[in-house]
Amino acid sequence: MRVLVTGGAGFIGSNLVRRLINHQHDVLNLDKLTYAGNLESLDDLAGHRNYHFSQCDITDLEAVKKVIGGFKPDWIMHLAAESHVDRSIEGPRVFLETNVIGTLNLLQASLAFWKSLSNDDRAKFRFLHVSTDEVYGSLGDEGYFTETTPYDPHSPYSASKASSDHLARAWYHTYGLPTMVTNCSNNYGPYQFPEKLIPLMILRALRGESLPVYGDGSNVRDWLYVEDHCDALAQAVEYGRPGETYNIGGNNEMKNIELVKQLCVILDELRPRKDGQSYANQISFVADRPGHDFRYAIDASKIRDELNWVPKQNAATGFRSTVTWYLNHSTWCDNILTGKYTLDRQGLAENSN
Repeated sequence: MRVLVTGGAGFIGSNLVRRLINHQHDVLNLDKLTYAGNLESLDDLAGHRNYHFSQCDITDLEAVKKVIGGFKPDWIMHLAAESHVDRSIEGPRVFLETNVIGTLNLLQASLAFWKSLSNDDRAKFRFLHVSTDEVYGSLGDEGYFTETTPYDPHSPYSASKASSDHLARAWYHTYGLPTMVTNCSNNYGPYQFPEKLIPLMILRALRGESLPVYGDGSNVRDWLYVEDHCDALAQAVEYGRPGETYNIGGNNEMKNIELVKQLCVILDELRPRKDGQSYANQISFVADRPGHDFRYAIDASKIRDELNWVPKQNAATGFRSTVTWYLNHSTWCDNILTGKYTLDRQGLAENSN
């Protein structure tokens, strides 16, 4: 298939592009190359005959139309988004512009392109909108998010993604565009920008810096290895039913403090501190994030039963593989940390603009 991936230079996007190329698809990576878009994450695909790149801002409707009309995709997999909750607290406007207006532009351009196709090509066209479980809000100690859980977003980021989810569904019901939505739990793995919890903890630990844990560390997340997520997205776009939503989870719930301690144990083994002490001694507790959701947990039975997908990685294998990747890719990390980003905390409400 000819697949247009938006945000293909980002964390999940770069892993998805690689997965699609390895399965013989022809892929166009459409990316604005913001701070989190990194073509270095796709160096291994440079010059590949099935890989193409277009630098494009999805808030520019005419540019989006030109790219879609020129490439003529069979599938569009929409991952391009501002995605960091902390950054959304400080600067919500760009999240609304990219995640809502950008998605609107892609849907409008896709609809116009889809209407121009023959009946056979229309039948195989798919638009997959990739979203987050954060749109559902916060869970208590028990229960799981399902595809019918009411939306209850609590951050500017999750509110913007909830809006874009509703747009994708509306374009199916109103115009017939064959859209699908996926909502995933917290991703981790290779090529993740180090503002996110797992690479942040790994890199700060290696630099001998404090490991800041929000609140008392009791917030719970369901951790999904990025390559498992990409497999699920590929299943959804090829075999999913238009108009449907699929939740994607890792079956891997863990309190934040337990996760940080586990990362420290792995680092103690693979890259011991010179003083013989544990990296866990660097853990510190800091003021909690404003509006911090307590627990996320995904019921992924629908995608398991309908599309035969289950995650392959678990807490024992996925986190160890991730730590090993960052240890073996210090140049990739160093190139990011020589820029404006310095592993400092973001997301203080008083700094919003």
